[in-house]
Amino acid sequence: MNKTIYVYSYAQVTQIADEDIEGAITCIQQAFSNDDPYSGWVFDKSTFSLQRNRVSLGIRCAWGKKHAMFHVAKDPASSTPEKILGVACWLPPTPVNTPQTWSDYIGDWSLYLQQIRMNVWYGRGGLITKRYWIWKAAQAEAQRELWTDPKGYYFCNIVTVLPEAQGKGVGKALFKHVLDRADQEGMKCYLESSRAEPNMAIYERMGFKLAKEMVLDDDGDAVTLFCMTREPRSSS
Repeated sequence: MNKTIYVYSYAQVTQIADEDIEGAITCIQQAFSNDDPYSGWVFDKSTFSLQRNRVSLGIRCAWGKKHAMFHVAKDPASSTPEKILGVACWLPPTPVNTPQTWSDYIGDWSLYLQQIRMNVWYGRGGLITKRYWIWKAAQAEAQRELWTDPKGYYFCNIVTVLPEAQGKGVGKALFKHVLDRADQEGMKCYLESSRAEPNMAIYERMGFKLAKEMVLDDDGDAVTLFCMTREPRSSS
């Protein structure tokens, strides 16, 4: 049985387990199919493969189960208590000059090799690789510029909530446990939002501030990601 991490409103948050992965994939796909600007920019809709995308997300979820703070939200009092209503993947902070552990090293290589095998079997599935690498380069540059704290940052790598569950506290529940922990430890947090509205206002209420607009430009076809950081709040 999954260990409950946090309960807020009606949402129960737990670390992802094997039995949650299929539901988490469905949640992510439904959330990002709703006209997400970044997804629309980095994928060619005419050749997008839902199956390949499911395999890719499944690999990422399995990796996150061991190597990240990969959380899922459910409503145990509902008629579908095992349905995944929201997903968040947080990467824990890594202090500057801290060597990578053997566990993380092996996990990263395993992730890389599984992705290669997936690409051989399924192809790119509509992923525009040029744009993917534009994003990765811009992300690395933004983090070099913004991540100035040598203690590292809690990085919200992904957060999604099913459309029918939005506005009910699911997203806040997925954030609260990690933000509380960051506050207790005196650690900063970081995220990248693909939408200015309504996302930025929601994140601002949780203490995040806009730090940089990351423009991803492919010969004039561009999309903007909003890099936001959060200072730890005092318990007093």
